[in-house]
Amino acid sequence: MSPFDKNLAVLALIGAVTTAPCAASSTAASSASDSIATSVGSASDSIKNSSDSSSKNKQVAEGDYKIIEMAAMPDRAGTLRLKLQALTDASETGAFDLYLPQEVVVRHGLTPDQTVTVRQRAYGLEFAVANTQQAFFLVLADDWYRELKSVAVVL
Repeated sequence: MSPFDKNLAVLALIGAVTTAPCAASSTAASSASDSIATSVGSASDSIKNSSDSSSKNKQVAEGDYKIIEMAAMPDRAGTLRLKLQALTDASETGAFDLYLPQEVVVRHGLTPDQTVTVRQRAYGLEFAVANTQQAFFLVLADDWYRELKSVAVVL
């Protein structure tokens, strides 16, 4: 897949996750852009081992996870840490921390004891509310995320 095709595929996926309606005004375009930015994160910024949040990223298995803890991150304004525990593995190895914008948590009504589904995708991971299967957050593999860096357009 060429870099251009890769970018188009990721943008299409991001568009599918966002639920904000798009209109032909600059305000609506700005809102849609903000919504997209808050619904996507990079693997290195969004996923950490729960036992040591400063350690290297871990592989996250596909499946269902329970939100067992939510906490604000004072050093990362507007970010919440969700500790997720695999339903099939109650050990510490079945847990990880997901860092995501508080806006995403509020918009999707995420709460402790709720179950979320993690699905492996070509671009990284998709997080969805388990009972509705509605995606709420995409974690892009770092190489995919770097491909999407914003570039200012000057007219």
